[in-house]
Amino acid sequence: MHLDWLIVGGGIHGVHLALVLRERCTIAAEHIRIIDPHDHLLTRWESCTTACGMRYLRSTVVHHLAPDPYDLLRFARQINAEDHHFHGRYQRPSLAIFQAHAQSLIRQYRLSDYTLQGRVCGLRRRSTFWEVETDQGMLSARNVLLTVSCGEQLRWPVWARELRKAGAAVYHLYEPTFALDQIAAHSAVAIIGGGIGAGHLALNLCPKAQVTLIMRRPIQVAPFDSPPGWMGPKELRRFHAEPDPIRRRTMITAARLPGTMPIELAQSLHAAAQQQKLHIVVDEVNAAAMAEGTITLQLTHHRLAVTTVILATGFTSERPGHPWLDKVIAHNELPTAPCGYPLIGPDLQWAPGLFVSGPLAELEIGPAARNIIGARHAGERLARQYTGGN
Repeated sequence: MHLDWLIVGGGIHGVHLALVLRERCTIAAEHIRIIDPHDHLLTRWESCTTACGMRYLRSTVVHHLAPDPYDLLRFARQINAEDHHFHGRYQRPSLAIFQAHAQSLIRQYRLSDYTLQGRVCGLRRRSTFWEVETDQGMLSARNVLLTVSCGEQLRWPVWARELRKAGAAVYHLYEPTFALDQIAAHSAVAIIGGGIGAGHLALNLCPKAQVTLIMRRPIQVAPFDSPPGWMGPKELRRFHAEPDPIRRRTMITAARLPGTMPIELAQSLHAAAQQQKLHIVVDEVNAAAMAEGTITLQLTHHRLAVTTVILATGFTSERPGHPWLDKVIAHNELPTAPCGYPLIGPDLQWAPGLFVSGPLAELEIGPAARNIIGARHAGERLARQYTGGN
């Protein structure tokens, strides 16, 4: 199969950029394919957002999958969605309305009909196209768009890995097999983490279990996981004026706000703690052991016995795509920064006909590159520079 565009990854970035190519770059559907290892688009994103019982996204009403920023509002009016689907100062959409809108776009543009199930294992540049090795066979495409995420790079502390190997009930919130109904009623549960996922999970579990939320520092409030100025030119002008990728990486690291949550979630956690529905401990796990089904967590200032541990520790910061992308970089001599991430230009092109979005584009898009707004920034770049499918 020879394509004009092959999008690697069927998550938020892959779906949004497929819609941009279709709608704004007017590329015919038969010239585009999405390849993803799951059996339907957005599988990984949906599992991560539903695992903790999230009700509202952290993004704003204009950050969604359609190219037109006001499309979600129009969709809500068309289906007569109630006002409670948009919450707070930033009109954060409910997970339900966001998912319904996303699925309507997938149906409207028949994206599933143009999706291949499989994993990319390698890329090799030929004269005018890319030869793409997958676990289902070979493909070729004039343009390849890598939208791989960090979704499979779960952060597991060493003590938690050892407990898991010993047979303890230790889970990671974002492992594909985790589900809230795995947690037995009235069990003693420790949730490790201080961010939005940990907060949602604690609130959803505390009505049925004895929940202790363990975080390294008191609850930190921020509307987004980087300051709002990074969504637009206010901060990005300064970022793009810096040519040194090492300094850009430093700026990204300084701008990110891991382990933070919106104020409404923080208020709900404080209220649950005051009502003694939830126990919040500001401390850190140093060691853990299991005996007769009980897990003992040794914290710096506390000792805690529980039956279940759930990690809400997020994802590692290493470049996604190991190990296959390492081989692609070496074979095709693709330029990378000292941090291992792609060196790309404003057109997001890593090599002729090879484009990146998501984490792989963060040295150009900035600290919000991984998020929905990062997908929209990438879409704007493609739409401006490749209108007409060139």
